[in-house]
Amino acid sequence: IENDVHAVGVSSLAAGHKTLIPLLIDALAKAGAADIIVFAGGVIPRQDYDFLHEAGVVGIYGPGTQIPNAAQDVMQHIRKARS
Repeated sequence: IENDVHAVGVSSLAAGHKTLIPLLIDALAKAGAADIIVFAGGVIPRQDYDFLHEAGVVGIYGPGTQIPNAAQDVMQHIRKARS
């Protein structure tokens, strides 16, 4: 927030994504930074994707995601949010 970031990426490897990521999104909103886009990655079961999207996660990148594809997706979301 202090550095006016456009996005935050969260890596989840310990099954805390359904608790911790919504808490992060809520904390950002309470701090007046609801415009910061949240992405998630790591070992997140596909059945949890809808939950995270509904919580406000814009993109989810699981194992095997090609880095260039994820980078392009992140940049597209940032450009869209800033236009």
